[in-house]
Amino acid sequence: MDVDYSGYKYFLFEKQGRTMTVTMNRPDQLNAMTWDMHEESSRVFYDLGMDHSIDVVIFTGAGRAFSAGGDIAGMKMMYEDTEMFDRSINEAKKVVFGILDCEKVIIAKVNGDAVGLGATMALFCDIIIAADHARFGDPHVRVGLAAGDGGAVIWPQAIGYAKAKEYLLTGDLINARDAEAMGLINYAVPAAELDERVDAFAKKIGGGAMKSIKYTKTAINVGLKQLAHTMMDTCMAYEALTNRSQDHLEAINAFSQKRKPKFTGL
Repeated sequence: MDVDYSGYKYFLFEKQGRTMTVTMNRPDQLNAMTWDMHEESSRVFYDLGMDHSIDVVIFTGAGRAFSAGGDIAGMKMMYEDTEMFDRSINEAKKVVFGILDCEKVIIAKVNGDAVGLGATMALFCDIIIAADHARFGDPHVRVGLAAGDGGAVIWPQAIGYAKAKEYLLTGDLINARDAEAMGLINYAVPAAELDERVDAFAKKIGGGAMKSIKYTKTAINVGLKQLAHTMMDTCMAYEALTNRSQDHLEAINAFSQKRKPKFTGL
């Protein structure tokens, strides 16, 4: 089946052989998610899954970041319009399920910081290779939101509950070297070597017995899919609750006013 990618505004697609490089393309805003970009993210992995001309996907960001996650303007809109947040819940689930259901081998080429939803998308990929200056984090709590869009699912699976709770409850960022050491990602490499290392891995995978590789990935992901389908509705419900909190509004206002938020726990 031929897939038409021409309708995407925030993603670039470049195919070489049977490998497709998909690039989030909002570099001036560190690939932070706009409303429309979030919607595109919810369907891009389904389209890639239906593209029978490819076996491997390299997923990356344009510019100096992988993705900074949600943008404050979008958060303000969703605070003011709960219907928008309701739609975003459905999209957020599709982002996670789309990655897990895509039978292609997905390599995250993390060229810079991967934060919030950006980190979630990277960590749900099959192989994660990052430039050593990149940082990973899910700072939902720092803007008064529960970590609802997949972080609570994938972080404990990658690094265990103790470490996952430390990072999800503080919102602290981890540098790529530490992320590699604790098993959150596969490799942290010098930025100058990132393209070469990712291309080499894509060639290694693409040169294998592809059907057996895809089915092995599918088998491994069964447990993750079950967990994601069990947890995501609850996770997003808690994030929806905090979307109406005074602390979240305070975070939005503090960012606009370029000051530190003063949280009250309300």
